[in-house]
Amino acid sequence: MSTVPLSIRPGEARAQRRARPVRRWWRDAAGLAAWTIVLFVTARWVAGRGVQQLNSVASGLTSAGRLTGLLSAALLLLQVLLMARIPWVERSYGQDALARRHRLTGFTSFVLLCLHIVLISLGYAATDHTGLIAEVWDLVTTYPGMLLATAGTAALVLVVVTSVRAARRRLRYESWHLLHLYAYLGVGLVLPHQLWTGADFTASAAATMFWWTAYATAATAVLVFRVALPLTCSLRHRLVVDRVVREGNGVVSVHLRGRWLDRLPVVAGQFFVWRFRHGTGWTRGKPFSLSAAPDGRRLRITARDLGPGSARLANLPVGTRVWFEGPYGTLTGAVRTSGKITMLASGIGITPLRALLEELPYEPGEAVLFYRFSSPAQPLFHHELEHLARTRGVRIHYLPGRRARDRVSWLPAGYAPVPDRTVLQHFVPDIAEHDVYVCGPTAWASAAIECASQCGVPRQRIHFEHFAW
Repeated sequence: MSTVPLSIRPGEARAQRRARPVRRWWRDAAGLAAWTIVLFVTARWVAGRGVQQLNSVASGLTSAGRLTGLLSAALLLLQVLLMARIPWVERSYGQDALARRHRLTGFTSFVLLCLHIVLISLGYAATDHTGLIAEVWDLVTTYPGMLLATAGTAALVLVVVTSVRAARRRLRYESWHLLHLYAYLGVGLVLPHQLWTGADFTASAAATMFWWTAYATAATAVLVFRVALPLTCSLRHRLVVDRVVREGNGVVSVHLRGRWLDRLPVVAGQFFVWRFRHGTGWTRGKPFSLSAAPDGRRLRITARDLGPGSARLANLPVGTRVWFEGPYGTLTGAVRTSGKITMLASGIGITPLRALLEELPYEPGEAVLFYRFSSPAQPLFHHELEHLARTRGVRIHYLPGRRARDRVSWLPAGYAPVPDRTVLQHFVPDIAEHDVYVCGPTAWASAAIECASQCGVPRQRIHFEHFAW
């Protein structure tokens, strides 16, 4: 176990760091913009006599194909914007909420794209009185941009297939992330044929301007927020590995130093996507939360050996250069609404909550930590947590032991005879007045969130982020 002292003296972090406020109207504005785009493209289809053309089989199939193509194109662009890591959008939703919307939008746009291909092919074949296969071949080989669109569709098929939950379970995060980047290639190849030849895209100057503007906005957002901004920040702060500490039980902490870290807008509870420039595969980013409150001089991340991306951290040489994206995440003090806090952590999920306990302001006795772990050894950060208990008055409840097999619970098997909510209310009688922070595996976190709700904690006071991919 690490015996490294806390990076900040009690109370110092409160004066140095303030989480940026989450502006709810940003979320409303983003949702309104998305719906406006969908309504606009539908209105363009109606204005192009799309409804009237439904009166016959051939023209009806073609018209329906036009509509599905328009909606698919709009959702593809929205899908790109959702994961472009635009700062004010990310702070409004959080990465887990954005990921869910991204996944829903992506699958919907893909289904509409498939319908567009089928309906347009059938409609053109019925109009030209030719066979379906011959019509498809003619479309692909003679229409401008169709070869690119075919290649783009193949790339999107690859992304969708590997995004299905069963497929994700068989892939390492690094492999999935690399394959997922083909979505940008797919969108880039699919849309041009519509911009060049689609009647709904070229029928009026307003439509043409809208689509080119939307396409340019999505491309710019990716280049600025996924490429230029991370590269600029990495070059500016010049992070390098300062030391690597093996915490035990397959857990390793990496301490990082750099320049001007006091100007890096990060607070406890957030995470970065890290790339350590050492060895093969370093270009594949891996998300890790800060495990210590940032002090303007150093950063620390901690990870368990769950795969190649995290296992290689233990062998990083001192001085290894680091590229990073972020900070990301809304599991911060900005979402806090009350003076008292309860934190529920499981396993490596202790990392962002331990940083929050170090940084957030509270009086002795106002912060409670429940730490669930299975290993019979001491829990991660045991000495640091005990230091927080002594110096800041954190009430800590360790929950060692195996998980219950007969039910989904955030408590170990030894508590099985007692309902979850009874245990939580016993240790924290005024839990309904607390902000509750939750971090751990998805199923465990869901049980903890449900328990807090049953104890009367309002939904807006339960804070969590799922890092499933």
